[in-house]
Amino acid sequence: MASQTQGIQQLLAAEKRAAEKVAEARKRKARRLKQAKEEAQDEIEKYRQEREKQFREFEAKHMGSKEDVAARIEGDTKVKTEEMNQAVSIHKNSVVLTILDLVYNIHPQLHKNYRSEM
Repeated sequence: MASQTQGIQQLLAAEKRAAEKVAEARKRKARRLKQAKEEAQDEIEKYRQEREKQFREFEAKHMGSKEDVAARIEGDTKVKTEEMNQAVSIHKNSVVLTILDLVYNIHPQLHKNYRSEM
């Protein structure tokens, strides 16, 4: 009977050691997965930064910087404003004279649909 008890004790101890080894293996696996995930995140972040840098370089090469674009837009706006001001100054007198002529030279007449009932 003592040998059976001793055998059972050995089996329980072996089962306990096996459970501890399985638990330790799971912990190692979880640590490896966590480490792999962190490494992947680092690689993703490095790749993203590299692509953003390439995009900024491409944008600067093909479009110029934001300041250049703003300066170009401002320059175009000034040119168009000047053109409009010149057009206004050229046509101002003739437009004013035409308006005054229309105001001063009124020719009153009856409307064609007006019926006199006398």
